[in-house]
Amino acid sequence: MYYYYSFIYFPDKATNPSNRQEDWEYIMGFCDQINKELEGPQISVRLLAHKIQSPQEWEAIQALTVLEACMKNCGQRFHNEVGKFRFLNELIKVVSPKYLGDKVSEGVKTKVIEMLYSWTVSLPDEAKVFEAYEMLKSQAIVLADPDVPLDATIIPSSSPRPKNPVFDDEKKSKRLSELLKSKKPEDLQEANRLIKNMVKEDEVRTQKVKKQKSTLEAVDSSVKLLNEMLAHFNPEDSTDGDKELIRELYGDCDKLRQTVFQLATETEDNESSLGDILQASDDLSHVISSYKKLVEGQIVNGEAEDARQTQLSVRQAPSSTGQGWCSRQTRPLVPPFMPSRSSSHQEALLGRGPSCRVRGSSQ
Repeated sequence: MYYYYSFIYFPDKATNPSNRQEDWEYIMGFCDQINKELEGPQISVRLLAHKIQSPQEWEAIQALTVLEACMKNCGQRFHNEVGKFRFLNELIKVVSPKYLGDKVSEGVKTKVIEMLYSWTVSLPDEAKVFEAYEMLKSQAIVLADPDVPLDATIIPSSSPRPKNPVFDDEKKSKRLSELLKSKKPEDLQEANRLIKNMVKEDEVRTQKVKKQKSTLEAVDSSVKLLNEMLAHFNPEDSTDGDKELIRELYGDCDKLRQTVFQLATETEDNESSLGDILQASDDLSHVISSYKKLVEGQIVNGEAEDARQTQLSVRQAPSSTGQGWCSRQTRPLVPPFMPSRSSSHQEALLGRGPSCRVRGSSQ
């Protein structure tokens, strides 16, 4: 996938042996890339494992600094990947004399041990991290716990515990409280049924939010990549590999458009996510239209535009995370059946609304 190569760019720059000091611009750029992509944590830990095992001490030290920054800035998804034996074994190889331990500098081995120990303190729920560290102690590779400064650990935020949305319905919560206070068996049975229904409703709501989030992230990634590929597309000079990748990205966008349409029809007008969904629909419609004009040479909405002009517009186009597209000239290709919705909602889906939405807008 094209974005895999964009992943390589940041760690290569951040761990370049020719760097005279740590380059935090690329380190934080790598963190942002991880947070932005669905497969960011999985890809990044594989890249970092390779860098950490570098025979060049400075490259390995920089890679450990990048890893430390990712642990502090990339959240639970990244912690989960680091907490798997697959990655922990790569760190163990660095300090174990059975593998690379005799070839790796003391500075690199010390930093690996310090980081493992700090994670056992900061991430007590990551059991495999604790097991890996204890194994090193049992093999006498670690003789004593290192003296790690407080700022080297991953300090969990002291944010308040979120309310359980199951009990956000004031009417149902009040009814449940009354039933639980009753000593009648039939009231307790009704309370049990009510709790089960409330939990089921919350599960449905949670799954809906997860689906929306993953779909919008996929749209953001696919639209951005296809726009980048179209910006450099030339029918004569582009390689067969580039053309195949562009076709694949177009296919992904075409499928995502149907999914986004379905999300929009399932979303109420007063839901805050509706603005993001409509923006995603608009972004997909624009990039698909650009593909048809530039790659297939089609006339879209009766407009015969020169391919070079189209390509220029693609190069100047903002990403889907920036300002919204205004699609008065390009009509999203949506299924012919439109479920009954408010007229403003339908017009927005069809790109005929009075104004263009900006990602994040809820109205």
